[in-house]
Amino acid sequence: MNTTSHNKLVSFIWSIADDCLRDVYVRGKYRDVILPMVVLRRLDALLEPTKEAVLQELAFQRDEAKFTEWDENGLRDASGYVFYNTSKWTLQLLHDTATNSQQILLANFEDYLNGFSDNVKEIIDKFKLRSQVRHMAAKDVLLDVLEKFTSSHINLTPFEKEDPEGRKLPALTNLGMGYVFEELIRKFNEENNEEAGEHFTPREVIDLMTHIIFDPIKDTLPPVMTIYDPACGSGGMLTEAQNFIKDEEGVIKALGDVYLFGKEINDETYAICKSDMMIKGNDPENIRVGSTLSTDEFAGTSFDFMLSNPPYGKSWSSEQKYIKDGKDVIDPRFKIVLSDYWGVEEEVDATPRSSDGQLLFLMEMVSKMKSLSQSASGSRIASVHNGSSLFTGDAGGGESNIRRYIIENDWLEAIVQMPNNLFYNTGITTYIWILSNNKATQRKGKVQLIDAGQLFRKLRKNLGNKNCEFAPEHINEILKVYTEMQAVESEGENQIAAQVFDNEDFGYYKVTIERPKRLKAQFTEERIESLRYDRILQEPMQYAYETFGDSVYKDISLHAKAILDWCEQNDLNLSAANKKKLTKKETWKKHQHLLSLAKKLEVHFGDKVFSDYNAFENEVSQTIKSEKLDASAADKKAILNAVSWYDADAEKVIKKKEKLSGDKLQKLLQHLGCQETDLADFGFFPMGHTERSRSAKGEPASRGWYLTYETESDLRDTENVPLKESIHDYFLKEVKPHVAEAWINLDTTKIGYEISFNKYFYKHTPLRPIEAVTKDILELEQQSDGLIAEILNLV
Repeated sequence: MNTTSHNKLVSFIWSIADDCLRDVYVRGKYRDVILPMVVLRRLDALLEPTKEAVLQELAFQRDEAKFTEWDENGLRDASGYVFYNTSKWTLQLLHDTATNSQQILLANFEDYLNGFSDNVKEIIDKFKLRSQVRHMAAKDVLLDVLEKFTSSHINLTPFEKEDPEGRKLPALTNLGMGYVFEELIRKFNEENNEEAGEHFTPREVIDLMTHIIFDPIKDTLPPVMTIYDPACGSGGMLTEAQNFIKDEEGVIKALGDVYLFGKEINDETYAICKSDMMIKGNDPENIRVGSTLSTDEFAGTSFDFMLSNPPYGKSWSSEQKYIKDGKDVIDPRFKIVLSDYWGVEEEVDATPRSSDGQLLFLMEMVSKMKSLSQSASGSRIASVHNGSSLFTGDAGGGESNIRRYIIENDWLEAIVQMPNNLFYNTGITTYIWILSNNKATQRKGKVQLIDAGQLFRKLRKNLGNKNCEFAPEHINEILKVYTEMQAVESEGENQIAAQVFDNEDFGYYKVTIERPKRLKAQFTEERIESLRYDRILQEPMQYAYETFGDSVYKDISLHAKAILDWCEQNDLNLSAANKKKLTKKETWKKHQHLLSLAKKLEVHFGDKVFSDYNAFENEVSQTIKSEKLDASAADKKAILNAVSWYDADAEKVIKKKEKLSGDKLQKLLQHLGCQETDLADFGFFPMGHTERSRSAKGEPASRGWYLTYETESDLRDTENVPLKESIHDYFLKEVKPHVAEAWINLDTTKIGYEISFNKYFYKHTPLRPIEAVTKDILELEQQSDGLIAEILNLV
């Protein structure tokens, strides 16, 4: 359907709403009538030519064969479709025989709806059409709506017709229906100030996806093909894929049977999809309604081809309880096995952040791939995503794990970047991911990135946000670059660019870089006083002490209600556990004890400032022992934390002194993958020497004793090291020259994957010379001066 026909049809349908429903429904509720009536009219128009044959078959079964239950196969054969209607009515007949009695019209209309086969009744129920019909009859507009939908000036069927003047009325294909549906939804939601909803996939994008999926194996297609879309919407992608490979004039000309499968969560779009499946003769039972993420509808089933445009930027929080139990993933589709830095396999989370579930749909398709033992062709996937699937998520996180799983299994063939404003209801940049578990030899271990963001032609009139499209020559150009696995530079009129990478090029090690803790310490009144309060409950405890004084230590229960009321008045919103802790006598006694202990230690240390925390801690321990102070290890730690602070000029805080020799040393060196002389770069420093010291012969300048230091979390940093580089070499080159005391914490290393089109395809455009800019400014000033003079009649 061309743009003119599309706009004309949408305007006609919208006029039905304005002419008939204005005083009966608020504008945002027009959709409740218009969408189901469009679908109903499509089905009704198809059944009109065979209505008499169906009634004859029904009469035969009832009067001659004396069937007590109708033979559905006979009725389907008579109708020519997988659905039928056994009532005497059509929408046209309902209109033509209507009187002024809305009650009679309603009864006839309900009789008409009850005559449909069960598969159509489900569609009617999903649309809640019966209640809308009753409402329209009650408001005396049902006949008006019927008149509009039976008009010979619109064509809602998938076949070309003529209007009363002999002008052609284009067929309304499933894809055309999708466009109409999207436009109507957009208009309806604008009336309610709602979002436009999901993003309908344009025809030319589906065309590109089907070419990419089917062309490379067009000569080895399986005899029976299954195609699956886990977010099938109105079914356009499924039926267009089927049309593509069954087109007698196309390049594929598949001879085998094609079976379509899909799932859709929205009742309205599901109803439209199912109706179109019935119109095309596909099995409507293969289209399911509900959340793809909540229920693995096709568990145990695998598919040859999968194409989808799943929702992106959409929360999956409501489905999370079906996928995760706390932090544990309970759905096997989203649990994967990956190796850690040392090659040890572990089961990891493959779920993205709850605010965006698009990668879950990709994992759903991956879980449905056919193994090569099931099919020599394996499975091929094309899925549309926005940019977040390429790079969001840190190493070890769900998004990164999904990318890593796909790439390390060598399933990712290519990603195609498409132009902005190509989609109907969004202007953002989108990408097609192409996956296969049976890569051609030249593609093994490789991923091709294709930037087709500048490859488009403008539409004469926008369709929603869609202001451009791929022309056939653009699709051919992308397909050529893809099939030939070309690397192309974008220059001059050549608006497409492509590069080929090794799988490892997208991976990196996320390496933690540590720096030593350096602490000074001093007993001061302010630091000692901080021990009076729990760190988390400082604000309410301070209020309580300043208000009620030392009585909080005697019986805090006397003040519990007042303290909790104050917390509520000040919006502190404490948890039940913290409320209990705040009003518990043990809490106050504990902090009173810490305060008293710190004051006793202050007597010994005075206000002396220590720059060597190691010596300070040792002296505190000795004092507690010699003075026989009541101090547990936890008490001592709390006091030391309270009276110390980071200072770059202080000495490093020693964590442990350790003897490394023999097997212990060899195991450590093997674990770190380094030489003994490199141990300082991994946090093991020879005693008696700086971390940069080496003996004259390059041997470790120690007798096997090493120091490790406490780490300063505020100075902790991470580096992303490409998989193809050595972590140690990268550290020596990029970190050590700038931070001499830093070291690598190899045990926290994680592996991540991300893909950045900007990184690979960005081309710097030099700034214009200042002389040229100055010249332009002066010319603009002259033009504006002349304009002002003309306006003021000064010339």
